[in-house]
Amino acid sequence: MNLMKKKQQSEAEYSGPLIQLIDIHKVYYMGNSEIYANHGINLEINEGEFVAIIGKSGSGKSTIMNIIGALDVPTSGQYILKGKDVSKMNDNELATIRNKMIGFIFQQYNLLPKERLINNVALPLLYSGMGKEERNKRAMEALKKVDIDDKYRNFPNQMSGGQQQRGAVARALVTNPSLILADEPTGALDSRTSVEILNFLKQLNREGNTIVLITHDRSVAEEANRIVSIQDGTITFDGTVDEYRKQVAG
Repeated sequence: MNLMKKKQQSEAEYSGPLIQLIDIHKVYYMGNSEIYANHGINLEINEGEFVAIIGKSGSGKSTIMNIIGALDVPTSGQYILKGKDVSKMNDNELATIRNKMIGFIFQQYNLLPKERLINNVALPLLYSGMGKEERNKRAMEALKKVDIDDKYRNFPNQMSGGQQQRGAVARALVTNPSLILADEPTGALDSRTSVEILNFLKQLNREGNTIVLITHDRSVAEEANRIVSIQDGTITFDGTVDEYRKQVAG
């Protein structure tokens, strides 16, 4: 068996948690001062879970999001994603992880204004070197999943906020990622459209997708199946939605 086949087989046979954060510390240095954004974070998330990470501004939740999304690395500790140690990777390795294993949904959609929707959705596949015909086929399949394949030729400014966010969801799905990471995905939407996007995320989770949702909004977090609360850089709660409601109620 050649090295590539061995690698593919080992990845297919991996049966541990999708995400393991082991004693994660993140320190930022400002002059002579040390600022601890995360302090001793330990967290496991299994494949197929829908987890909301909730915290106020400055709680450390955005730092954890950046580490989970391979946008940053911890100062100390380990981040294991599907058996791969992400915490020691260089920039090129992190870029590969982001492209192949993680689908991102951002608050502000991050669609390129001068590109048609189909090209925006296909962008991660372009970065991976896939040919145009296959890119477009995969992009259209992703757009059908979120019911806006009829808008494939539109530019972002020709679509509503909800349609743009559905386009962002399609872009997150197009690489068939191991993890969908949603950062305040309803923050720029009205209440009706927010419910629509959350229902899409729940449907994707029912179909087997692993979703980690970052939010400051309790009502949004409670749409997940599990809630992790962060305060002052540490996890203060990790449990079911019902358990979270009981804790908040006192």
